[in-house]
Order: sequence, then structure tokens, then C-alpha cells
Amino acid sequence: MQEKDQYRTDARNAGDRLVAGHVSEDPFAAAFKATRMPMIVTDPNQSDNPIIFCNEAFRRLTGYRDDEIIGRNCRFLQGPETDKATIARIREGIAAGHDVAVDILNYRKDGTTFWNAVFISPVRDEAGTIIYFFASQLDFTTVKSREADLAAARHEAEAEVAKNTATLKAALEARTLLVHEVDHRVKNNLLTMASIVKMQARITTDYRQRQTLMSVLNRIEALSTVQRKLFTLDDVSKFDISEFTKELVTDLVDATGRNDIRLSLDLSPLLVPAVKATPLSLIVNEVVGDAVRRGLMDGGGDIHVLVKRLNGHFLIRVEDTSEPVEPDIESTELGRMLIEASALQLGAEIERKQDGRKTVVDVVLLVGDHQENTH
Repeated sequence: MQEKDQYRTDARNAGDRLVAGHVSEDPFAAAFKATRMPMIVTDPNQSDNPIIFCNEAFRRLTGYRDDEIIGRNCRFLQGPETDKATIARIREGIAAGHDVAVDILNYRKDGTTFWNAVFISPVRDEAGTIIYFFASQLDFTTVKSREADLAAARHEAEAEVAKNTATLKAALEARTLLVHEVDHRVKNNLLTMASIVKMQARITTDYRQRQTLMSVLNRIEALSTVQRKLFTLDDVSKFDISEFTKELVTDLVDATGRNDIRLSLDLSPLLVPAVKATPLSLIVNEVVGDAVRRGLMDGGGDIHVLVKRLNGHFLIRVEDTSEPVEPDIESTELGRMLIEASALQLGAEIERKQDGRKTVVDVVLLVGDHQENTH
């Protein structure tokens, strides 16, 4: 006990000598005492590097009296939750005589904690020997608390986002599976209908009835192509009208078995909402089918198909050059009705121009960015 008291006496004497070394008018000494920043001075030349001087701000921060501070190593501010690695950094910096800057959890006299930004610097004499350590403290508990609150809020928000994302992903996967299943069944039903029509056409002896059945079959197969395209896409909410047009036109021309029908395509990728797929497919099928029929005369013909995006609209143009063909009235009327009904459903405009052997049909449909990019 006497030895401990002696240590404190030595520390206080060292502090008195430090103060006595500065005249009362010394602005440094006055600032040290009066500043609102907590400050201490320790003496590494005494046992355990005790505090030999502290200012009033340090006493207010820690809650200790001057006689409870002087002569003690500043580790008395540490507690059970103080980070061991941070303590080690302070110890190593002091042992090496380096500057130290750490954030450490300290304890007041009443047991409450505070986050302390500690800055420690060695003070050397003219020979370079360390004679004191000077340390300043900054209570940033409020800032740390806000950081903790923000971190907690961020983690909570991230967890909620992750939860909602997982829920939405699961719902989207379920919806996609459901849509694929529905499309698959629709496709199978269309194939069944096509098979029935084909069988009926084979056993029908009347030429006009057979032609009518084949016309129906052609339209069913066009719808089957749409369903097949939708069924094989990962994103069932969109439909590439260019890919569909390419496949449909190529199949129609190839089915004729003619090499004098010359086909050229100028197709730009163009995604449209899947809900527009069926009426669009019917329009393309009717317009292109009509062009193919006009190319079936002895002289054949040229068919050019264009799909292009134009300033918020897209254009499907079918241009053919061939000898005029006497139209089948019933088939032409049915095609006209299908085109008009589909165009009305889509809000599309259809313009047909004929000049001698050349026929041009334009299908113009408004598809804004919000529609094209809809998921």
C-alpha cells in the first residue's frame, strides 16, 4: 500500500514539476488546462507509465477526481468489452515510441461506457529521449451510436430486400412454370386440331372444301408457331416478332416446293409484349400468305419482308412482285376479316398499295419503350 502511495506521490511530483516548468502566462499551459478536449500527460520513466497530469475536461469525461487519476496507468479506463487487439496496438505503439491513433471503448467511474478516439504522441528532449507521452481524447459515442443504428438499419433493410427478392423470384419462377405449362398445353391442343384438320382434308373429295380446310390448317400452324416460340423463351412476357416472321415466311415459301419464288428478308430484332403475339401472327400470316399465293403463277415472283423499328413505331412491310392472280373471294374475305379484327385489337394501321405487278402492304403499330421493355 505504501509502495502504491509512493508511486502516486512520484507521479504528482512529476506533474508539479511539469507545470512549474511553465510560467503562469505560458499560453500553452493555459490552453492545456482550459481546453474542452480531454488531455493527459504520462511519464514513461516511472513504473507503469503513470498519468502525471490531466485537465478538467478529462476529469469531466471520466468522472474521476484528480487524486483518483494521478499515478495510475490509463488502462484503468478499460473494461470487459474493451477490444483486446486495440489495447495491444496502444501497448505496442508506446513501447516503440510511435504515435498512436485508435478508437477504443472505455468506461467511466460510474460504469457507463463511451467510445474514445485516443491520440497519443511521444514528447522527446533535445537528445531525442522520450520524457513524456501526451494523449488527447475525443468522446464520439453519439457518432458511433448513429453508425451502429445506420448499420443495423442497413442490415435490416438488406435482409428485407433479400427476403422480398427471394419471394419475388420464387413467385416469378412459379408464374413462368405456370405460363410454360399453359403454353405447352395450348400448343398440344393446336397440334391436335391441326392433325384433325389434316385428316379431314385427306378424306375430303371436294376440291373447294379441301382448300378451305388447308386454309384453316395454315392459320392453326401459324398460331402453333407462336406458341412454340413462347414456350422456348426464358422470358415469357416478350415475343420477338422478327424471329417469328422469319420462320413463318420461310416455312410458307418452302411449303410451295417452288424455286421461282424469290424471298428476301430485312429483319431487325424487335421485342413486343407477348399479349400481342397472337394477333400479330395472324396479320403476318395473312399478308405473307397472300403474297405467296400471288407468286404461284408460272412466272413465280419476288417477296421482300421488312421488320423495323421507327421512332416509337414498328413497321412490318411485305412487298411482292408477281403476275396478278384472280383472288378466291371466300378466302380473301376471311383474310380481310382476320386482318381487320387483329388490327383493331392491336391498334395497328394497315395500308395496302398496288402498282401494276407490285403490291406493298404496311402494318404500323405503336410500341413505346415502356411496352417493348415490359417484363
